[in-house]
Amino acid sequence: MSDEILVRKSGRATEIVLNRPDAGNGVTNEMAAALGQAIGGASESHFIVLRGAGADFCTGRAIMGRPPEERPGAYERRAQNEVIFECYGAFRRSPIPVVGVVQGRALGFGCALASLCDITLASTAAIFQLPEMGHNIMPTMAMSSLVDRVPRKALMYLTYSTKPIDAQKALSFGIVSDVVPPQDLENAVEDLREALEKAPRPAILAVKEYARSALSMDIASAVDFARNLHATVNSAAQMRG
Repeated sequence: MSDEILVRKSGRATEIVLNRPDAGNGVTNEMAAALGQAIGGASESHFIVLRGAGADFCTGRAIMGRPPEERPGAYERRAQNEVIFECYGAFRRSPIPVVGVVQGRALGFGCALASLCDITLASTAAIFQLPEMGHNIMPTMAMSSLVDRVPRKALMYLTYSTKPIDAQKALSFGIVSDVVPPQDLENAVEDLREALEKAPRPAILAVKEYARSALSMDIASAVDFARNLHATVNSAAQMRG
């Protein structure tokens, strides 16, 4: 894994950093593949903290903004797109929660990543945008990352308008979980880390499992699933420690 994706263990967390600060942490296909691998390889931790180095979280894919003649053909693009879909899938398949920390711009792929995180903490200085339509790119790839995260009207507005939104609006849309002033962002991260560090591992895994599956169930099935998890997980020895 290159130094453009930094991965390290810190306590019970795996920390992942997008590390191209001079390029706004724009993600190449190689970085997207490495990010998916890092997410998938962190399952022994209690949780993951994902952030960007420097001023921005992630300003999108490195291919964005290139003139059409410099973009790959359909066959090559399909293979490259699979890397992105696989990266999205790694977030959804992860058995542990992913915490996103957004301090600046989260555009395109960056907005998708912020949405895919189970919990996203954002600075009031953060900006979110899906600019693909403005680059003549049909954006169902980006939309697929948000489709189970944000309401329909928010999704359609972000996609069609291409307008950037601030962190408070991103909070109302469901892209982020909490918004704090820039000077308080790291304290908010540490408070959340402390809560996750203390939580028993069976509960960490069960909450993620429930959130991953129950939201697509009918009500009766979701309640039955909750009943089963509640009975089995709370009887684990680790829950009494």
